[in-house]
This record gives sequence, C-alpha cells and structure tokens, in this order.
Amino acid sequence: MPDAPDDLSAFLSSELAGAAPDGVAEVAEAVRRRHGDAVAAILFYGSCLRRMSVEGVLDFYVLVDAYRPVHRSPALAGLNWLLPPSVFYLEHRVGERALRVKYAVISTRQFLAATSARPLDGRIWARFCQPSRLVFARDAAARRAALEAVVQATTTAVDRMRVWLPGEGAIQRFRPAELWRGGFRETYRAELRTESAESVAALYESQADRFDRVAVLALRDLESLGRLRLARADAWLEVECDPGVRARARRTWRVRRLLAKSIAIAGLLKTPATFDGWAPYALWKLERHTGIHIELTERQRRRPMLWGWPVLFRVLRRRALR
Repeated sequence: MPDAPDDLSAFLSSELAGAAPDGVAEVAEAVRRRHGDAVAAILFYGSCLRRMSVEGVLDFYVLVDAYRPVHRSPALAGLNWLLPPSVFYLEHRVGERALRVKYAVISTRQFLAATSARPLDGRIWARFCQPSRLVFARDAAARRAALEAVVQATTTAVDRMRVWLPGEGAIQRFRPAELWRGGFRETYRAELRTESAESVAALYESQADRFDRVAVLALRDLESLGRLRLARADAWLEVECDPGVRARARRTWRVRRLLAKSIAIAGLLKTPATFDGWAPYALWKLERHTGIHIELTERQRRRPMLWGWPVLFRVLRRRALR
C-alpha cells in the first residue's frame, strides 16, 4: 500500500470512511431510527464487509450514550451495562430485498474500555483490529470516539498477538503473517465458536497487504509509548522488548481465556431477552453452516422466551449462534 497514510490513526480514519456494499447505509439508518437519539455511531464489520456483499447477515456495532433509551425495561438496560454488548436483530427491506442485520449495542465508554488491553474479554479488540466502516456518526465527537476506539483496538491486538509468538529472548523476529495468523487463532480459542484453520488463515490472507501495513504502524505507535523498540520493519519485523513482561502476559492469558469463555456464555444466555427473532435466526445459521434443519413448533414461534430454551441449548451445543 505505497499510497497509504504513514500514521495508524490516519490510515484507519481513511479505512473507516471507505465504501460499504449497497444497502448497508439504509440498514444502518433503520437501526438508528429504531433507537433514536441514543445512537452515537454505527460500525459495520465482518464477513459481509470482507466479501463486499449483503448476502447473509450484516454485522454492526452500535455505540450509544446510555442503555435506558435503548431497552424497554430498566432490567434489560442493567444487563446490557453488566454484560455488554447486547445483541439485536432486524430485517429491513431495501428495494425488493429483505436485508438481515445482527447488531451489538454497547455504550461508547464501554466500547473504548473494551478495546484496551485491560478487559478479560478480547472479543472486541480482536474484531476491530480488522477492517470496519463507520456507516453512521452523529457528530464530530462521535466520529473521533469511534476512531480512537478502532486505533486502540489495533494497537492492543498487535501488542497482545506478538506475545504469543515463539521465542523467549529479548529480540523477536517474525513476519507479519505469523503475527496475525497466530493472533487470530489464539483469540478464537477464547470464544465459544470454532473456526477451521483455513478460515482463521483467510482473515489475514483476504487483505494481507493491509494487515502487513497495519502491523508496522501499530508497532511504531507502541514504540512511541515505550512498550518496545522496533528495530526492523520490512518483509521481516524485529522487535526488542522485555522478555519477562512477555512471559507474564503469556501466563495470564491462559486464565483470561477461560474467564473470557465464561463471560461469553453469560452473554449468550441473555441473548433471547433482546434478540427479536433469535430462534428462527439461530436455526437459519445452524442450517447454513451445518446443513442441520430444526423445525420450530407453532408454540415456540409464538413465545420463544417461554418455550424456545430447548432450541437455544441445542444451537449452543453446535455453536451456531454468534
């Protein structure tokens, strides 16, 4: 990427402003109208962005000022604060097509915190070190906060991922592909869902030049913060850092990984409270990924919160709801 900005914030700002598939902006506007003035920003990410397609389910993160205006009860707002994010589902017609969107609601403050290295759960920084688009921003402040979070997610990811590279000495020498492939493999191990080695590798390979460039820019940011020294940045990256810090980070990650799975399970158990149409959606995902078809009874369709729990647990066992 010879013409790319030579600064991580500028690079990601340009990326966030990039094109999205036709129909995405209209769906984002439908989500914004659904929750009104509480919505500060909407980020589009995931497989549909990688394919530049609206086939499947669009993935959004919706950043809000507060949870109470979003939820129909204080209890649900409290759950969103306690176990962010909460997941919603919407189908919106654009022209002749009904587009599906699954979106996670989280406060801007908690989103910023989750992109740092502090939280036990690395799901958010692992997602937003990947390409995303800012498809709605209420104002300049919301745009700045979204960019700050994405920049922080990227530096956190690179800092974490280099810890998992082999080697015990003060000098780490590696190719960017090793950093990202190993990092994505490790972060998926902390989630409930499973991904094949080919799928994990494809995350990097789909935009290898982009990820190579981002690795260098993020390492330069980390160098400016005094976390390491970047001694080489070409086809190979060479980093000098404290091996004791790296060893401690490896040890704590084993514990954090187990705790992250527990947090993810707790979050999934609250999903039916906010995810309108979650039962048909989960079964559609299951059939799409595995070919297994499960038919809902009429009673389960009418009252999934009361009668749909057996379906949810069957889907969770197959790890299709995500």
